[in-house]
Amino acid sequence: MTDKDQRLTDTKPNAATGEPEKNEAGHHIGSEDNTVASLPLAGQVASTLRDMIVQDKLKPGMRIRERQLSEQLNVSRTPLREAIRILVSEKLVESLPNRGAIVADPDPRRVQELLQVLGALEALGGQLAAENATDDEISEIRALHFEMLAAFHRKDKLTYFKLNQAIHKGIIAASGNDVLVDTHAQLNARLYRIRYISNQRNELWHEAVEEHEKIVAALEARDSDLIKDLLTRHLGRTWVKVQETESARTAAD
Repeated sequence: MTDKDQRLTDTKPNAATGEPEKNEAGHHIGSEDNTVASLPLAGQVASTLRDMIVQDKLKPGMRIRERQLSEQLNVSRTPLREAIRILVSEKLVESLPNRGAIVADPDPRRVQELLQVLGALEALGGQLAAENATDDEISEIRALHFEMLAAFHRKDKLTYFKLNQAIHKGIIAASGNDVLVDTHAQLNARLYRIRYISNQRNELWHEAVEEHEKIVAALEARDSDLIKDLLTRHLGRTWVKVQETESARTAAD
């Protein structure tokens, strides 16, 4: 491990603020569940690259330049290449002959199809979680919801998004169905950026918060039919928000 790799691995929360420390490029090394510091180095780098993708610091269709990123993130080429391979496996990045790695840019029809399938998986997960979740699992999901609300009020969209993702993953995990958990993880990874940009317009952001409150309340009530319906509609609205957000961006350009 090189000296600059070690500096990335040593990243830990700031004792005064509780926020993750930044590397020398100014990027937080963090993830949805705040455990990135315990991940292998390639996993830490992959998490940082995901953040850069969802925030359009690495835009769809953009070539990933290893030398530039290696210097920017202060890591050597080996963990960076391993991280890129992780993102290729998640289909957030594509590896093309004679072009190298580029940020994936799925067409709108494919995005809609992916969201339809993900919505069905989350609806099933919610139904099973209402039936199978332990009280502790439900309490943890409620706690994540409170943390997400705090991020919403701070207008901290990246932290909000990661807590949002943790809630959805928590519901799926509470289903008790390992096949569902694995399948959902694979598909959700492909939609990581899409789910982030669905909350980018401030006038639409509150809608997602209100929907989450209803979802968590239905889980607490163990109302399997209601949570199934809520999650189906929640993912359906994600597609609508993505279309509206992209239209607004095009108009602004």
